[in-house]
Order: sequence, then C-alpha cells, then structure tokens
Amino acid sequence: MLMAARTVCQMLQRRLASSAAAACLSSAELCSHRSALFSKEQVRQRSLYPRTEKIEVTLQGPGLQGTLLVMNRGLSTPYSCTRHLTEWHVKSSALALVDGQPWHMHRPLTHSCDLTLLTFKDDDPQIANQAYWRSCAALLGHVLDRAFKDEFSVELLKLPEVPVTAGAFCCDLVLDSRLDSWTPTEENVRSLTRDALQLIHKDLPWEPLEVSATVALEIFSHSRCKQEEVEERAAQSQNGTVSLYRCGDHVTVSGGPLVARTGLCSQYEVTSVHKVGECEWGVLRRAQGLSLPLNLTVRTSDICTDCERKLIFTMGYSAI
Repeated sequence: MLMAARTVCQMLQRRLASSAAAACLSSAELCSHRSALFSKEQVRQRSLYPRTEKIEVTLQGPGLQGTLLVMNRGLSTPYSCTRHLTEWHVKSSALALVDGQPWHMHRPLTHSCDLTLLTFKDDDPQIANQAYWRSCAALLGHVLDRAFKDEFSVELLKLPEVPVTAGAFCCDLVLDSRLDSWTPTEENVRSLTRDALQLIHKDLPWEPLEVSATVALEIFSHSRCKQEEVEERAAQSQNGTVSLYRCGDHVTVSGGPLVARTGLCSQYEVTSVHKVGECEWGVLRRAQGLSLPLNLTVRTSDICTDCERKLIFTMGYSAI
C-alpha cells in the first residue's frame, strides 16, 4: 500500500514538473531537446559494439531463398542488406521479418538470423500495411507538432491502433487551452496536408531506437501525456523497454514498427480534425487522414469521400 502511494506521488510530481518545464520551452526547442537526447542514447548503444563481429544473415522470400550475407553485428541493418541486392529491394522494402518477427529496416541486427524483406505488393501484405498505417499516423503527429505558433503547446497522445479497414488513420492530440474554441477550416486542413507532403518529398528515414523507460522518461520529461504512455508501454513490454522513432528532429513513441522512410508514402491527405470532447488533459481532438503507399495509386476522388471524414472511434482515451 505504501509503495503504491509512493509511486502515485512520484508520478504526480513528475507530471507537475513536466508542465512547468514545458511552459519555458517553445515547440522547436522541445523537438531539438528530444532529438539531442535521442542522438546521445543512439551513440551510447552503438558504442556497445566496439569490435567488428560478423554474423550470417540468410535471406528468405521469392528469388532470395537461401541467399547468405555476412554482415556486421550491431551495425548492419536490413536496409544494409538490401544494398547488397538490387535497387528494387532498396526502394521497395518497407519492413523486415527477423526470424519471423517484425523488424524495422534501420534497426541493427544483433545475431545471425533469417531475414525476410516485406513490400506492399507481397501476396500477404498485412504486416507491411499495418506498419504503413501506423507510420502515416506518426507522420501526422509530426505535422501537428509543428503546425501551431510556438506560443501554443501541443500534446500528442498515444497513437490509436486503427486497422486499415477502418477507413482512416488517426492521431489524437490536446492543444493549448487558449485554442479550446478553435475550429479548423478547410484551408487549415489543406495546410496540414501540404506540410505532410513536404516531409514525404524529403524522403526522411524513420530511425528506430529501443530504450529503457528511464531514458524515454528523460526524453519526454516535458510531456505529461508521453510520460504516461512511456510508463504504460514499458509495463507491457517483456523487457521493460520502449520503442522510439525519430523523423528529422521529431521523436515519438510507437507500439509497433514503422516503415523505413517517409518517401514510401505516395498519396497522402489529411481529411479532418474532430473535437471529441474533454479528457484528463483537456479538449481531446482527433486528426484523421488517408494515404496509399508508393506504386499503389488511385484517383484521389476515389479514396477521399465523406466516409473518411467522419470521426473514427477506437478504444483509448475517452471523453468525459
């Protein structure tokens, strides 16, 4: 009982401290701060492999079955492996399976393994498609984090795990209380789409980093919402770690792997921003969008309908 009370007290103290600290930093400064801590941990983890050790990577899949690559432990990634194959593999591989488990294209390989490269045109693209949908939502979070003037705070909540069949990807957020009455116009929504398309054109990698809860809490020390998400995901993880991803200088938490890079998006459109109601953090909003991956294009008029602009309901933060 005493331990539980102490834990709750510590959580409340941390959140109060994060609120005060966040008020002192602009959105740009927060992004820079988080990115710097991400880089620091990235360098530390790379230093764990001071000596070059070789591992054997056996490729699986059509046309590659049994191909053997000798790579560097802790340094080589599935993306590194594609560079020993063809340009098509480099550009089309969205995600990988390492010994049958989903693995990000830029996550270092730590042992000899079987490697399968996943694309959106596989016979069964379900795993790649779900990672793509998750990545589209993360990209929307990146856009929303920078969409408002620096004087206004933006809290990105845990990304809802929305199935592709739901009709839209989603990103939940709480804006500065001074924006509680804000209602986005069609031009506001189009502006969000333009910002997303700029990130897609830059073809930025999603950099993965598996970190301890302590490191993640430090990175998100200015965000009450993210600290709660970190604690929740660490508690659910078998080894107590949290998966972080960085795109440019934007760092986010993810409950599953993202695709390799923003350039794998082709058609991308933010369709709506809904006000859902009140939650513990303030006025809860849900931004939604539609997208198709590279080489799978249709006319925008065929995919952007009133159905996709309607609010998508998922399990997660509930309105009061």
